[in-house]
Amino acid sequence: MRCIGIDLGSRTIEVVVVEDGRLVLSRQTETGFEPVKQAESLLPEGAGDCLLATGYGRHLFAADRGSRRTVTEIKAVAAGCRALLPEVDLILDIGGQDSKVIALRSDGRVKKFEMNDRCAAGTGKFLELTAMSLGFPLDRFGQEALKAKKQLQINSMCAVFAESEVTSMVGRGENRLDIALGLHRSIASRAVGMLKRFPLAGATIGFVGGVARNPCVRKLVEELLEVPVQVPEDPQMVVAYGAALLASQQCLGVKPEDVRLNAAG
Repeated sequence: MRCIGIDLGSRTIEVVVVEDGRLVLSRQTETGFEPVKQAESLLPEGAGDCLLATGYGRHLFAADRGSRRTVTEIKAVAAGCRALLPEVDLILDIGGQDSKVIALRSDGRVKKFEMNDRCAAGTGKFLELTAMSLGFPLDRFGQEALKAKKQLQINSMCAVFAESEVTSMVGRGENRLDIALGLHRSIASRAVGMLKRFPLAGATIGFVGGVARNPCVRKLVEELLEVPVQVPEDPQMVVAYGAALLASQQCLGVKPEDVRLNAAG
């Protein structure tokens, strides 16, 4: 039986399918203006009842299917991250429009979390807007920022005001690579500030979400923390994967570690 996790995020939608204890499918698309239709387009043919939705659009998607089967992003990312990175006990998750830090108990359950979802500061949306202002493709922004010769101070963490600040810097003749590094530093500093609200001594930190794909943010977070962070192979699929694992538990009584071992094999 196939068990499906679907993460309806603010910027993208991800689907992960686990079948007979093995991860067999993962898909992603833009959320767009009709998230339910976009989500349905990702589902494999004959998707059944063993489906668990998470993310911003989970309730809308579930209601459209006449279901109440949803789970919070916090629980889903905890399940997915613990399965992929078993040693991690503190998770930094930076997505399209929010960022969060989650502390895990020894059994993988959520112990405590903090979340910033009031504005786009320090999120993927911040990177998207500022990359556009500097004329960089978003998927190359981090690599290009690493080429900077110096780091400029970005004073505003508001996405809108930072965009104006970038425009002013460009007008003064500042190198756009240096500006890019400053922008990445501001995101990393904000993330580390959230992490430091939790006990860090002896903690093993995992970094997930779309922004974890950015090599410059990863590098700066590690430099500011002075410890390495673990990043899964595809950090943007972790929440959907966690939802699929939880769906397996609910529908089939499968333990998350059983799914993990089979998927890895």
